Amino acid sequence: MAPAAQLTSPRSARVLAARRLARRAARGRERRFLAEGPQAVREAVAHRAGGEATLAELFATLEAAERHGELLEAARAAGARVHLAAPDVLDELSDTVTPQGLVGVCRFLDRPLAEITAARPRLVAVLAHVRDPGNAGTVLRCADAAGADAVILTDASVDLYNPKAVRASAGSLFHLPVAVGVPVAEAAAALGAAGVRLLAADGAGERDLDAELDAGAMSGPTAWVFGNEAWGLPAETRALADAVVRVPIHGRAESLNLATAAAVCLYASARAQRAS
Repeated sequence: MAPAAQLTSPRSARVLAARRLARRAARGRERRFLAEGPQAVREAVAHRAGGEATLAELFATLEAAERHGELLEAARAAGARVHLAAPDVLDELSDTVTPQGLVGVCRFLDRPLAEITAARPRLVAVLAHVRDPGNAGTVLRCADAAGADAVILTDASVDLYNPKAVRASAGSLFHLPVAVGVPVAEAAAALGAAGVRLLAADGAGERDLDAELDAGAMSGPTAWVFGNEAWGLPAETRALADAVVRVPIHGRAESLNLATAAAVCLYASARAQRAS
């Protein structure tokens, strides 16, 4: 790889175009987002949607290119444009304190809600009014680990392609179907029509998760609705659910944070479904 091909100016047109993707408006307009680090880039290289590779461009420092040579070759083989860049160029594109020298420009990969429900999912996570990108990405990672079939983000939730959300998903963004910007009532209606039971996770829920498991009520297709980190789910969203379920607190903790509660609920459903 010739040194002449190295991007040295953070003000170059190509770098500025990628840098604009740090803003939600630019991401939405261009339907592209940034994925940082070798793990995210590796998942992006392997991902395809509609017959098209998800990774469109890759920026790499010389040091990262030497360390991850096979990854750059895989990116080229997938059709991505690979750019060698000076460290200060990567700093401009990075959202982390200690950049890892790899930043990919990826095409949006969300899917229509109708496509997700047509696949008859058995386990779905619905993020309603979730505003923190780190929490959104972590819940997506939990859903992936629990074997969920899809994740739905409502129109009142954070942008899934926010760099912090992408990073918190730890690559899981590329593993399972995701729908974004869906009104919560529309999501509830579509899931119900697909035969999916809608459970709202709420600390003040009238039903207890352990009791639901003991009663054998968790083995069917289920969608869990998770709300805002600070104030939970509004009454109108809880009213859309077939049941409002609380995770029991056996100790003295006041509550569980969003990602922990999501992991408990999703794994409870996953275990019940596999047992059946």
